[in-house]
Amino acid sequence: MKAYARSTRHAFGLKPHCTKSFKLSTDPDFVGKVRDIVGLYLDPPTRAVVLCVDEKSQIQALDRSQPVVPLQPGDIERRTHDDKRHGTTSLFAALDIATGQVIGQCQPRHRASEFLTFLDTIEANVPADLDVHLVMDNYATHTTPEVREWLARRPRWQVHHTPTSASWLNQVERFFALVTEREIRRGVYRSVEDLEQAIQAFLEAHNADPTPFRWTKSADQIIASVKRFCLRTAQLEDA
Repeated sequence: MKAYARSTRHAFGLKPHCTKSFKLSTDPDFVGKVRDIVGLYLDPPTRAVVLCVDEKSQIQALDRSQPVVPLQPGDIERRTHDDKRHGTTSLFAALDIATGQVIGQCQPRHRASEFLTFLDTIEANVPADLDVHLVMDNYATHTTPEVREWLARRPRWQVHHTPTSASWLNQVERFFALVTEREIRRGVYRSVEDLEQAIQAFLEAHNADPTPFRWTKSADQIIASVKRFCLRTAQLEDA
């Protein structure tokens, strides 16, 4: 029976061990926001900088309970399944879609006050003769009265909000994935300071030779893809 099950899976290309998660946006202005942000990516305005902004919060400084056995020829790296936790930090980042450079800053907490400090850092690093187009989500930290007042006092800043449950539309999320894959996931940190120094070193190395991400999907293609998925999901529910 087991051999029959295996042959059936191979014959039909079934992979029961593989799963994917999804969440469709219920934002009533989903289409408008997609067109707005993708338009910035594919045809950015002149005399302006487009920055994708977000935070990677609660990054844990993890040390292994026993020393890591390093990668060797013919042998994989080995780590203990348990770890020691030494605190957390939050990485605030702004990705310039044209150059790939990142303005980054680690903060001990993830609140509107820290976000305002980061906005001040961006303001100090962007030439005064350029407009700033900010792509970010609707997280509570980004929409407090203090943040709205800060933005209102700076007419060169324009905010473009991503739809709810659509963080994939923000290019800085791809940068966060790089930080996780290449630094944080396999790192060993004995303090928050060690973690922040490692993140800062990663930022400096990235900015020394930045490569922008290339956005290829048009708004129409994205909307059509979401429509097909919705129709397929609805058919499964009706079956």
